[in-house]
Amino acid sequence: MSRQVVFLLKELELTLQRLQLWQDEAPSAEALASTQPFALDTLEFHQWLQFIFLERLRFMLTDNQPLPSSVAIYPMATEVYKKKLKEHALLLDVLARLDEALSGKPADRLQ
Repeated sequence: MSRQVVFLLKELELTLQRLQLWQDEAPSAEALASTQPFALDTLEFHQWLQFIFLERLRFMLTDNQPLPSSVAIYPMATEVYKKKLKEHALLLDVLARLDEALSGKPADRLQ
């Protein structure tokens, strides 16, 4: 599973870059310290993906820590991008596959 997750994390990074959602500079330490789900009070969703989700999972992989087994990033992404589903279809697909790889069950994808 970890090899698949590593691949999907790289694919997520490339997809964020392709969609021009990748940032070279990190948000402030205060913004990154949010305790709200998805840091919605301080970050945009793509910032959370890049600076919190990707970073944490990569650290867990490097440190040989167990990966989360119950994730639901895809449903949040569909809510965030509901007015731009076509433009973000590649991103949504990567997130659905990440959810599936981590949780071991199919994501409830939009039709």
